[in-house]
Amino acid sequence: MVDTHAHLSLCEPPAAELVAAARDAGVRRILEIGIDGQTNRDAVALSAQIGEVFASVGRHPNSAAGFDDAAASEIAELAGEESVLAVGETGLDYYRAGASRAEQRAAFAAQVEIAGDCGLPVVIHVRDPEGSTEAVDETFAALEDRARGPVILHCFSAPRRVADAAERGWYCSFAGNVTYPRAEGLRVAAAAVPEHLLLVETDSPYLAPQPVRGKPNQPANVLATAATIAEVRGVSAERLGAMVEVNAETLFGW
Repeated sequence: MVDTHAHLSLCEPPAAELVAAARDAGVRRILEIGIDGQTNRDAVALSAQIGEVFASVGRHPNSAAGFDDAAASEIAELAGEESVLAVGETGLDYYRAGASRAEQRAAFAAQVEIAGDCGLPVVIHVRDPEGSTEAVDETFAALEDRARGPVILHCFSAPRRVADAAERGWYCSFAGNVTYPRAEGLRVAAAAVPEHLLLVETDSPYLAPQPVRGKPNQPANVLATAATIAEVRGVSAERLGAMVEVNAETLFGW
């Protein structure tokens, strides 16, 4: 099994301890996601120190305030590191007011461009307030116009758009919230994603799956999320894990 989206540098136990626990659980690879200047540098450093960890560098939409040419240049430079396998997470978040919509759009467009220039996948965060689809609709339209390489819809949260994502060949990555009792729509989406476009993640330390809900998440818990997805897809956990490993290998080449 693999964890295609984690924030080890934001977790309380040391990264080495979390990776060891993941290794013991059978998790073979972890993609460490940067969300700002410091965590981008942390991600690259961790990937240099720990063999199972690889990096993605970007600016989260909630951290997009002040994004400028220097910030874009730093991401582009880090994206050239051998252990950096993706750009992001980036996108649009209209749920929280961490940065203006204009700032988010500018940072998003720049990072999609960087990913295309570097030939790397782009990791997308998108979130709307309850009852709205504005951020999702805008994100899908922007990616359709601008993306030149693989797209990963991290913590997939647009079940009504799963067919649109599949049609465009975008990867859909599911996090621990797919296991929550009231997340039936996400489980239906997880069952519908084409086999070759399915990913599983933890988003550690966030979104711990139902068996450990309320506790800080960690990469080892990706197995609980994968078990739920395997159940709704009608396959074994082993089959689901192998499927996701193949997809991640195809996508990241790790």
